[in-house]
Amino acid sequence: MSENILIAIAWPYANAEIHVGNITGSHLPGDIVARYHRLKGNNVLMVSGTDSHGTPVTIRADQEGKPVEEVYKRFHESFLEVFKGYGITYDLFTTTHTENHFKVSQDMFLALQKNGFMFTAKSMQWYSPSTNKFLPDRYVEGTCYICGYEGARSDQCDNCGNVLEPEKLINPRSKTGGALELRETEHFYLDLSKLEPDVKKFLEERMPHMRDTVIGESLRKIESEGLKPRSVTRDLDWGIPVPVAGWTEAGKRIYVWFEAVIGYLSAPIEWSQLSAEKDAWREWWVNPKAKQFHFIGKDNIFFHTSLWPAELMGVGCQFLEIFANDEQPLTLPYDVPANQFMNLEGQKISGSRSWAVWGLDALTRYDPDALRYYLTVNMPEMKDSDWDWKEFVARNNNELVATWGNLANRVLSFCYKNWDGYVPNVDLNSLRDADKELLKTIENGFNTVGAELEAVRLRSALGEAMKLATAVNVYLDVNAPWSAIKTDKDGASKTVYTALKAIDSLKVMFAPFLPFTCEKLHGFFGYETPLFGEQYTEDVTDSLGTHKVLRYKPVLSGVEGQWQPSNLKPGAKLNQPGPLFKKLEESIVEEERERLRDGNETSKH
Repeated sequence: MSENILIAIAWPYANAEIHVGNITGSHLPGDIVARYHRLKGNNVLMVSGTDSHGTPVTIRADQEGKPVEEVYKRFHESFLEVFKGYGITYDLFTTTHTENHFKVSQDMFLALQKNGFMFTAKSMQWYSPSTNKFLPDRYVEGTCYICGYEGARSDQCDNCGNVLEPEKLINPRSKTGGALELRETEHFYLDLSKLEPDVKKFLEERMPHMRDTVIGESLRKIESEGLKPRSVTRDLDWGIPVPVAGWTEAGKRIYVWFEAVIGYLSAPIEWSQLSAEKDAWREWWVNPKAKQFHFIGKDNIFFHTSLWPAELMGVGCQFLEIFANDEQPLTLPYDVPANQFMNLEGQKISGSRSWAVWGLDALTRYDPDALRYYLTVNMPEMKDSDWDWKEFVARNNNELVATWGNLANRVLSFCYKNWDGYVPNVDLNSLRDADKELLKTIENGFNTVGAELEAVRLRSALGEAMKLATAVNVYLDVNAPWSAIKTDKDGASKTVYTALKAIDSLKVMFAPFLPFTCEKLHGFFGYETPLFGEQYTEDVTDSLGTHKVLRYKPVLSGVEGQWQPSNLKPGAKLNQPGPLFKKLEESIVEEERERLRDGNETSKH
């Protein structure tokens, strides 16, 4: 029986371009898992969008001297190009600046208020007399009074991860310039302390299948600090209005940490509306059997394992008019496979220093599957990893090209030439023990590779598939059909048929990781129905204006569900094959390192 799988991926801020660290951190792993479950025949919905609100976006707009909406839309549309280019198959990649997201976020706010989890309180916040406004979080930086980090924000230190009290910040300074003074302001708070026992129970139930790096950090934080009330509004003029009389007029907006994660719910609702299936989102959100996977980076673990579940628990069955007071509460995350960080040539990736491999730029020189391959074998699943250009070239040439690409190309080309474009017409009952043993090994691979994918151990899953490709290469070395064809064409026929059948199966196992080339290989085998559906963009208009979305059109119903061994028939017609991958020149290593150095020097001036 098929499962309902929600793949919810971190929403990138609309203040910087996407780099390889972002891609391998959440978008690529989410896509690999989504493609695997589609191949299994599961009911997959993959969503994300641009985080259009919050101070990172307004600061960028201030720096450029442009309207916030113009800046967010520019980055949003570049994100769509990146994800199309890398084959990140979002069923919907949208934005938080939509009428639908506003409505869902406000409804959740009111539901939490109705259920007794909201209260108002006054606190001290930094104020800029010169601009006549309060300066939230990223507008004020200083030295953390807990760990001494000099770049701490006024509300949180990214170095030690602690929530800070603005008035205790050492040597505070404004990003807008001018003097600062502390003034009293009032905000709504989510009383997380009331939900702490339920959140802790939720984490303990997830312990068997969540990563140690995720569950350990989350439980330690609760046990050492507890869940404390957090403000869910800010003094801003860009964002979602507070749905309480007088608050929006007073210059308050719902804070981005509270509303951005709600996108994991609002995006499925928007997808349902666009698909003319108004209630389809319930299959993933009002369904205790549905599995939700939240793909994020390590800097957002606590938000997704503790604060977000707390929001959902607090809402319960009181989700106002959209939720219609169902008896079944909102579904909680099944797994949060957070990745660590990817560095670059031994240094932390930094956009401000132009020390990054930018997603769109890399696609101008390299094929997407070559990039996807390296980003997967080097994925920072349990610890930080490092993008190294020399390793990129070596992995591409020694593994992707030599082990897998050459295997597929030489067998298909040899067969196409010597059997007139057809699979050898062998008697299956005459296959030799070695042939049967290889095919059994490959068939078992659907279980071993599949088990790793189920557990979101993607590096291991890809490694298992590559081991199987190596096994086929060894089989060919032993049986050598290239020479056997001269004296024993019948034996060569059996070898080639067996190798083709193995490659046809491996194509499916590699497909979640290398979709572009596996789709190409699928065509070489003569299949008319593709492995995967198609991506496309669409304009959506609501009361807030028009926004572009990225969508995915699946293969016709009943066709997807191809996670199974090849059923290649003897005598089947093949199409003209060709190379799948390109060998890279060693010279690009120094060229790319020089490009990095030049960009870094330019950023200093």
